[in-house]
Amino acid sequence: MVIRRETIYHARSDPDFADFRQVRDECHQPGGGSMDPANDCWWEDFRRRMPVAARWAYFDHAGVSPLSGPAADVLHEWTADTAENGVAGWTRWRGEVEQCRRLGAELLGAHADELALIRNTTEGIGLVAEGFPWQPGDNVVVPDCEFPSNLYPWRNLESRGVEVRLLPALDERLDLDRLDEACDSRTRVVAVSWVGYATGWRNDVAALADIAHRRGALLFLDAIQGLGVFPLDVSRTPVDFLAADGHKWLLGPEGAGLFYLRREHLDRLRPLGVGWNSVRHSGDFTNTAYDLKSSADRYEGGTHNMAGFAALAASLRLLLEIGVERLSERLLDVTDRLCDRLRQVGAQVASCRDGERWSGIVAFTLAGRDPVETKKRCRHAGVVLNARAGRLRASPHVYTSAEDIERLLEAMQA
Repeated sequence: MVIRRETIYHARSDPDFADFRQVRDECHQPGGGSMDPANDCWWEDFRRRMPVAARWAYFDHAGVSPLSGPAADVLHEWTADTAENGVAGWTRWRGEVEQCRRLGAELLGAHADELALIRNTTEGIGLVAEGFPWQPGDNVVVPDCEFPSNLYPWRNLESRGVEVRLLPALDERLDLDRLDEACDSRTRVVAVSWVGYATGWRNDVAALADIAHRRGALLFLDAIQGLGVFPLDVSRTPVDFLAADGHKWLLGPEGAGLFYLRREHLDRLRPLGVGWNSVRHSGDFTNTAYDLKSSADRYEGGTHNMAGFAALAASLRLLLEIGVERLSERLLDVTDRLCDRLRQVGAQVASCRDGERWSGIVAFTLAGRDPVETKKRCRHAGVVLNARAGRLRASPHVYTSAEDIERLLEAMQA
């Protein structure tokens, strides 16, 4: 049986997609990145690479994002190749896995040997929580508003004598002075989200690292709600550990994510998930010497999710070609417009929009509208958003248009 496929988007063969950098430089004007179409041909091209835009007004990138066109194309290629050729194309796809690692490192300003490819953010958190050499009486400091994946792995340590200090943070607004006060000489890890999942409060990563390190602790950053649309250079901002799945702002598939650990901490963590792929001589199955790799991919114990990482690599290429700074500028314009329009129809925006605290997440309430029912009604009208903590949560991306925002308002008010 031969599986026939139809190429949806193929960035590598499409001449109009050959060089995003040229397009963006030609289109960008001083003050550009606004919703003004005269300055925005680069994001319109980006929008054409998002198949979801043909049908949906999509405002749930903080939940599960749609695949980019290039990522979808790669998944079709992998499916056809694997069905028709089996293992014959394995080397090619294994190479795409390494491209994902390289592109992820480029995005973070890291070395490729500091990145492990993981299934999800939870797995990355577990590598730190379970691998750290805890001693009874040690403690970890975590805001109480964290997504469960950044709470449960730490709470699971209490049976080993590790104290978990939950720091109150109303609507995710973390007070850095209180964070500093919560740490002491037995604090080993400070675990914080870059961007809060409920209201989108964005933390100052450099300030978090400074507090942790002054206290003799290490910083773990849950980066899933910021990576891809906000710049972060770990060569300048000394994050110790970081994890992020690719299925949100990175526009990749579920089950493919990135874990970063600063090279100096490699031997500090006890290796977990060790398997045939964890050793220097991986692939030589007759050599059973226990000689772990001297890089973060020692945590990739078994077979990779090749299709997932190849697809994530395609989306990473797309984002890196445009540039994260440009993406962040555009996202600010999109979310500013969204907030303005929401306020005009009487919505109460709970998300902070000040300075460096804003993000791509806009949490709000609308009088007389039940969030869960409104979410369902919008879905029937071709608009996807979410509800969290008793509020509606809209999370657009840079390809979101003014028309998408108007569709959202119409669907909510219907």
